Amino acid sequence: MELYFSLNVSYEAFLPYYQGVAEKVQVRDQYARVLHINGKYFRPFLTSQGIQGKFKLVLNSDGSFKSLNKL
Repeated sequence: MELYFSLNVSYEAFLPYYQGVAEKVQVRDQYARVLHINGKYFRPFLTSQGIQGKFKLVLNSDGSFKSLNKL
């Protein structure tokens, strides 16, 4: 399953997720469904401006995480 969403979060707002203090990032996909994604998957996309862009979340058939890609 592929889910698409946008994310725009500042560096400071993402720090608790990067540090592991907070765990789940809440986003809404293109169909307004609420997704809870472990913050560790966003670490490669963090810049000094934070995380901005469109993403594709891919889940395995059992609903577990497969990949997260910036589009």
